[in-house]
Amino acid sequence: MIRRARVEDAAGIAATHVDSWRTTYPDMVPDSYLLGMSESAYTRRWSAILADRARIHGSFVAVEPPIGVVGFASCGAQRTGLEGYGGEFYALYLYDHAQNRGIGRHLMAAMATELMNYGMNSAVVWVLAVNPSRWFYERLGGRRLAEKIADFAGAELTEVAYGWRDLAPLARLSADPPVR
Repeated sequence: MIRRARVEDAAGIAATHVDSWRTTYPDMVPDSYLLGMSESAYTRRWSAILADRARIHGSFVAVEPPIGVVGFASCGAQRTGLEGYGGEFYALYLYDHAQNRGIGRHLMAAMATELMNYGMNSAVVWVLAVNPSRWFYERLGGRRLAEKIADFAGAELTEVAYGWRDLAPLARLSADPPVR
């Protein structure tokens, strides 16, 4: 089930966030960065984000009873100044066992709908160039737009931006139910 994230989801989001990074990026991101990721710090961060009603953003969770949060997504106004793109998909993370079942697609649809509700009909996502799941964004119609260098614990890594000029096709992806 995909639903809007609540403050009480912060610990589940944090656990998913940290686990996703540690399982996706070993040997790509410095160990010091991955080991420095703290679930308690991320829980505080996500609690603050989810409690902030003044900020235009959308956060969603994928929940599977009795497990709880198995994935999450977050979006809002674009932060990097890429011309012609109003929104940004900030985060999309799933536990390994929740991947390849349509959950990510449904989280993308929820974010696209949310951005459109705020009048942002286009969006970008930044992903590490070494991310083995980059194909996911390409398969959903994301066009490669730009690259930038980001610092991760002293290691300079390339991030790639993918963009969608029209979010309506992404929003329509929610018509197909995720695979259980």
